[in-house]
Amino acid sequence: MSWSAAFDDPVPLPRGRRLLTLRDAARYITRLPAAEQRQERWQHAAEALLLVAEHDGPTMMARIAMMRALNHGRPQPALGPRRKQPKAYKIVR
Repeated sequence: MSWSAAFDDPVPLPRGRRLLTLRDAARYITRLPAAEQRQERWQHAAEALLLVAEHDGPTMMARIAMMRALNHGRPQPALGPRRKQPKAYKIVR
């Protein structure tokens, strides 16, 4: 696999752009400010990109690392109420 390998699903960026290939993701990371690049989340994303590009890993692994780095610090989405009520069972002896 090479740096031109495409993600299964593009990685959405905050301003509506998308990362389509491993090369796009690597460029995005290298264009970050140096202090931000040194953060652990971006180091993990860069390492995942290298593993996928150089050792034929699954592109989904790199996509997940990029998504985790991009969404760091955002609150988890609130889970809505269950649609179905749980069934009530009676224990019969």
